[in-house]
Amino acid sequence: MSPAARTATLTVRRSTRFVTWVRAWRAGLVPYDDVADEIAEGEDHLAAACDGAPTAGPGALRWLGADPPGTWTEVPLVEVLSTFAPLHPDQIRLALPAPGDPRGLPGPGEFSGAALLAGEAALAGEFGLVPEVRQHTSGSGDVFETVLWQVYPLPGEPAETGPSVSEAEADLNTALAEATAQLARLDVAQWRPELAGALATLRRPDSVGDLPPGYDARARRLYARATILDGVLALAGQSAPGGSVTGYEARQRDEALRPLLTACRRALIAAVNAPLI
Repeated sequence: MSPAARTATLTVRRSTRFVTWVRAWRAGLVPYDDVADEIAEGEDHLAAACDGAPTAGPGALRWLGADPPGTWTEVPLVEVLSTFAPLHPDQIRLALPAPGDPRGLPGPGEFSGAALLAGEAALAGEFGLVPEVRQHTSGSGDVFETVLWQVYPLPGEPAETGPSVSEAEADLNTALAEATAQLARLDVAQWRPELAGALATLRRPDSVGDLPPGYDARARRLYARATILDGVLALAGQSAPGGSVTGYEARQRDEALRPLLTACRRALIAAVNAPLI
């Protein structure tokens, strides 16, 4: 696998880390003091909420207010996590919506629009959180990033909870086999050798995902495969090196990968939202 493909496959969606570690904390399996650092994984994470959002107790009142009304106030993520202390782990869920596939969202509204734009979100009780990566330039010209979790009041409960781990695993296996066969016919190895190699590696279900305590072995295996595949598919969506693929070939590739993209998202959702043990 090329360095670019390896880097892509090691990238984990921020909402998956948020949901898995907050769920494990609410299940009493990890200490509160560790959660913010595990979510951030070395990044600088902040949170902000609009004035007028519903509160979830005294802790929320410290950070949900904004002055003047209608503006945003930003605080370190660690300062808002206590807001979710009353929640059961099953009330904290991952959503990975896509255009034409808003499953997991509570319905039209500001939160759903932001989640669709980002392609990911966390739902925690009456709140929805969407990560936004922002770039900054220091006075000396250094460029750095921060992650802002924008917090929205939810208009209602999501209508669909998503597939079980076993259902998502079966769908992923089928989609992976079909996509691999189609990409072989398209001779994808000539213009994306790292994609072909990564897909072949993924057919071996022998890795265990980096999840906090509480997830069983099957959910961990599914999460590992889906996370790697998520990064590979993000790489596949980029133009081929040197522009060696035509528009027609790119459309064929996209058609071959579309069912796999859906199966991958469903697999991540099923693994992250799986019941804890």
